[in-house]
Amino acid sequence: MSQTATVFDAMRGVFVRDLRLAWRRRADTAAALFFFVIVASLFPLGVGPEPALLRTMAPGVVWVAALLASMLSLGRLFSDDHQDGTLEQLLLSACPLPLIVLSKMGAHWLCSGLALTVVAPLIALQFDLPASSIGVLVMSLLIGTPLLSLIGGIGAALTVGVRGAGVLLSLLVLPLCVPVLIFGAGAVEAVAAGLSADAHYSLLGAMLVLALFAAPIAAAAALRIALE
Repeated sequence: MSQTATVFDAMRGVFVRDLRLAWRRRADTAAALFFFVIVASLFPLGVGPEPALLRTMAPGVVWVAALLASMLSLGRLFSDDHQDGTLEQLLLSACPLPLIVLSKMGAHWLCSGLALTVVAPLIALQFDLPASSIGVLVMSLLIGTPLLSLIGGIGAALTVGVRGAGVLLSLLVLPLCVPVLIFGAGAVEAVAAGLSADAHYSLLGAMLVLALFAAPIAAAAALRIALE
């Protein structure tokens, strides 16, 4: 078997394993979705039924709610493997650690970011968003939520084995996600103003490409430091 096939099999094994673990703990995924729905739904109830105001605030509210919901499961991205010794075994794998980390980040996005993106159109209806804006919102979430998992993975790796990791993780990750929120919500606002969202898509895509390369390397380095 070639080295490339061995690496691919290792990545697929880690990816499938994390998906199976997420399925066994599907209550965590359901809790994140419920949290997303509740947080986003509180705003229309709090500010009143003014359609113009709801349409204006909808992109930012949905994006902030998606970020907070994705943070709920980030703390367990590496901590469970660290506690049961699996992380040490992954370090000894023939597969480069950054690729293993990328597989775990991908599984996290599939169970978190993609699920939130699927639910987002239902949330957008509460804010009276038109169909065109809902489509842009979904597209921005499809491009932007992987960034949340990639950036969050770095924070999760930096806080492995640290007491009070949940609070520290939030302090590390939330400021780094501000550009993603700005351009993600800005895409919807641009379409609402009669402009094109292509520039926002391009910036989100550029950040995603950069994060796909840099985030696994940074997270892998943090994990090695944590286990020394």
